[in-house]
Amino acid sequence: MKKRLLVLVSVLSLAVMCMTGCGEKGVTQASAAGKTEDDKGELNLFVWTEYLPDSVVDKFEKETGIKVNVSTYSSNEDMLAKVKSEAAGAYDVLQPSDYMVAQLIAQGMLKELDLDRLPNFAHIGESYKDPSYDPGNVYSVPYMGGAGAIAVNTDKVDIDITSYEDLFDPSLEGKLVVLDDFRAVIGMTNKALGYDLSETDPARLAQVSDKLMELKKNVALYDSDSPKSALISGDCYAGMIWSAEIAMAMAEVPSIKVIYPEEGAYLFFDNWVVTKDSPNYDNAMEWMNFMMDPENMAMVLEEFPYLCANADAIEIMGEDYSSNPAKNPPAEAISKGSFVENLSSDVLEIYSDMWTKLKE
Repeated sequence: MKKRLLVLVSVLSLAVMCMTGCGEKGVTQASAAGKTEDDKGELNLFVWTEYLPDSVVDKFEKETGIKVNVSTYSSNEDMLAKVKSEAAGAYDVLQPSDYMVAQLIAQGMLKELDLDRLPNFAHIGESYKDPSYDPGNVYSVPYMGGAGAIAVNTDKVDIDITSYEDLFDPSLEGKLVVLDDFRAVIGMTNKALGYDLSETDPARLAQVSDKLMELKKNVALYDSDSPKSALISGDCYAGMIWSAEIAMAMAEVPSIKVIYPEEGAYLFFDNWVVTKDSPNYDNAMEWMNFMMDPENMAMVLEEFPYLCANADAIEIMGEDYSSNPAKNPPAEAISKGSFVENLSSDVLEIYSDMWTKLKE
């Protein structure tokens, strides 16, 4: 009888151990997978600094159950270098400007979009569809854009500023904030000399290099992240910065004004794209469609009032947005402006050398 009891106890003990062990193994496997039945996975975004409100990301996470990881960059070139240096699939969605979209396509770094899964694309204004850098929107959908416009604190600056050329005036020595973006600043200098925004002629670029040395004396700060801050604080009196940053500075300091240069402004338009090796393509499609919902886009514009491709979001924003020239650049400024173009490696090397010399 005692032997039978001992055997029974042993069997029961083994059963308990097995159940416990199997349960622990099941938990461990679930933890390793990082998912539960309700988990919708994640999405890795690589976007411009101060361009995507946390509130919008939070709303997407709550509505979809998808965990969003956000990393930021300050220039298209920094983004490209970072994506190339990371392991394949490190990022799902990028936010490149117009010319960089074309470059990413040419280098085979993007995945085609499934427009059938993006019904909110219908809210995008017709003038923003089918862009030259991505005909048919095969790889991209538009987000926001604007201009490298001129900001001037009229209480601090005595000269009349109407052009990029005026920013080279000696009276502005040590008083400018400009974008930390070599295509924008060199492009501005090209325009100041009457050349193309994406000038390629070596003889002309030699003149541009000399002209940049005049600008060097005037620049106190290179900042693409939050250039408005130096204007609001009074550390800088004028500058060439993002148009929406001027809008936010104007709200804080009424004497700050926006000016679109006579030569024609540097223009940009940023887009959503999916990387070729994205491991979360379905979530990327859900994100893009979410971001083209007019109400969600209006949430973005409330915090970052850039030029918007979403016609119905503009309707929601009303007169305060549409009539503000810094938030919504006038049609004339857009028609006179220019977008940068991709440059050959030889010309890019010249631009890079000029930029290095300027910032030494």
